[in-house]
Amino acid sequence: MHHLIPAPRHHRPESGPETRLTLGPETALRTGAGTGTAARWLRSTVGAATGLALPEAAAGHPGPVVDLRIAGEAGGLGAEAYRLTVSADGVLIEGGDAGGVFWGAQTLRQLLGPDAFRRAPLNPGRAWQLGHVKIEDAPRFAWRGMMLDVARHFMPKEGVLRHLDLLAAHKLNVFHFHLTDDQGWRVDIRRHPELVRTGSWRPRSKWGHRASELWNDTPHGGYYTHDDIREIVAYAAERHITVVPEIEIPGHSQAAIAAYPELGNTDVTDTASLGVWDTWGINPHALAPTEDTLRFYEGVFEEVLELFPSRFVHVGGDECEKDEWKRSPAAQARIAELGVGDEDGLQSWFIRHFDRWLSARGRRLVGWDEILEGGLAEGATVSSWRGYAGGIAAARAGHDVIMCPEQQVYLNYREDGGPDEPVPIGYVRTLEDVYRFEPVPPELTGAEAAHVIGVQANVWTEVLENQDRVDYQLYPRLAALAEVAWSPLPASEERDFAGFDARMETHFRRLDALGVAYRPPSGPHPWQRRPGVLGRPFEGAPQPG
Repeated sequence: MHHLIPAPRHHRPESGPETRLTLGPETALRTGAGTGTAARWLRSTVGAATGLALPEAAAGHPGPVVDLRIAGEAGGLGAEAYRLTVSADGVLIEGGDAGGVFWGAQTLRQLLGPDAFRRAPLNPGRAWQLGHVKIEDAPRFAWRGMMLDVARHFMPKEGVLRHLDLLAAHKLNVFHFHLTDDQGWRVDIRRHPELVRTGSWRPRSKWGHRASELWNDTPHGGYYTHDDIREIVAYAAERHITVVPEIEIPGHSQAAIAAYPELGNTDVTDTASLGVWDTWGINPHALAPTEDTLRFYEGVFEEVLELFPSRFVHVGGDECEKDEWKRSPAAQARIAELGVGDEDGLQSWFIRHFDRWLSARGRRLVGWDEILEGGLAEGATVSSWRGYAGGIAAARAGHDVIMCPEQQVYLNYREDGGPDEPVPIGYVRTLEDVYRFEPVPPELTGAEAAHVIGVQANVWTEVLENQDRVDYQLYPRLAALAEVAWSPLPASEERDFAGFDARMETHFRRLDALGVAYRPPSGPHPWQRRPGVLGRPFEGAPQPG
């Protein structure tokens, strides 16, 4: 199978002395209508690595041709599906749509070998050989995602663009961009300039778990301008990746309250004294349930919608501490006025408001599974993170679900139980554990299971202070998640992990070529360890939730 990851549905190689295709300087590219993104990517990325210029093929071109076509449903291909054929004449990539052609081009890059993942040719003028093969492939899930938290530790724009390339290399098509939290506000909102002027910087950061006594006293922060966001969104779109923004409400909002104290519960908290939070954990402060707060965040979302064309917009909704509302006369009066019963109902009121507001603008609200508390908003999609239970309840109620349970696919959790793991957090989730993750709970009926629209890995960055730390936590496990999301695998216990592990030998060479600071199978390199920095490991097997 040429060690392809994720594994394709159907793969039929040919063998023999006459079943090799050679690509060299005379190789050209033929681009059908709608295949521009794949063509540009092949020339700029694969062309840079191989030294192949891939000019447009003229009629009757005498050399090999890489032919890109959209075959569509008439060609037996659905959305994002592709058919790749290597023969004596060249390479034919047919897609059900433009995305399918692009994913077929990604497979072609893997067939060329790990050197095709570099930025310049190791041997200029080299001929590249491919075995004759026919591959037919299509994704299992429409939503194949990764969430990156840039609020706890900011990632500069160049790092984000690099992660988009890595997602594309693994046929992942959703980048969930966690832009706001207690520890930082990362997107410029022009009508509310203090959100980044004040809210994007904190004076220091906790080094390690929140119980650690170590601090990094260097101020930390940063934010993305409107043009940065436009560039990120356009770069993602060229790679058939949707960028889903997340703006947290009504909890995880201390950075916003630090910038605009009137957003907080001023009758029980001196919000003017709050700064951007410098430690980790569940924050005690929530947004005040006022009409002014709604208008403020409507203004925020208006700018967000201008920047992000994604149909889905994530509003957080998780870990909202309600003690302030319980103590606040104003919040209690609001509960009575709205007739929502209690503080859970008040949180539901927040979410329902923005569900209607987004729906009126042709968008769909996504929230963490706490949005089930107090009643689920009519059009909401649920990110099921505390286990499977929230996703099961949402699917049975007819709501779409993205499965991302912390027990399985929180990749900030440690990969090994050994003492050298850097800042060990959470349960041990090995490469094999992730590979055996099954997103669709067996207790769902067929109709209910259809509401599981996808799967996502989440990476929270409280203890991931830079790009190398994020790489270490994500890889190689994100490769396993990519196969779970794309390939029609058998039941968890029947999966061929040994076969996947063997394919990873080649994939590690691809990651090396891409400069990914992954966790080696034998354990961390000495420079990847964090001796003396307190973590918070959970022992034993995680409960399914």
